[in-house]
Amino acid sequence: MGDARSTMDRLTRAVTEERDPGAVADCYADHAVIVTPDAGEIRGRDDIVAYWRPFIEAFPDVRFEPMHQYEVGDTAIDEGWMVGTHEQPLPLSDGGTLPATGRQMRVRECDLATVRDGRITEHHVYFDTMSFLEQLGAAPSPAG
Repeated sequence: MGDARSTMDRLTRAVTEERDPGAVADCYADHAVIVTPDAGEIRGRDDIVAYWRPFIEAFPDVRFEPMHQYEVGDTAIDEGWMVGTHEQPLPLSDGGTLPATGRQMRVRECDLATVRDGRITEHHVYFDTMSFLEQLGAAPSPAG
């Protein structure tokens, strides 16, 4: 296992097992960039941790169920399912807040993280935001 894979695994543990923003911060370089479907591009370790913190708090039982995990050079790639129960309010990208619903979400997602010197420098997160919001009752389901 190389540096990229071990760093991505460390980030996954920090978010899903430790639920520790300090441990999340330790996974990112000072000037890292993350790109997400809900918040767009976020620059800098502190702002990246601020992105992760509400998710960690809103889904205290969140877990990652991997389907595929790869390492190619300095990049780790994870594809799988994020699963958790919405137990605390969740800030939304439009500035509003979704009160805790008690609903379970199971969202397919994929991460690509480039690592240098044991820290993520660039991280792309892909997930279906509509499915996420539908499962929490914040958007109508396709069936109505």
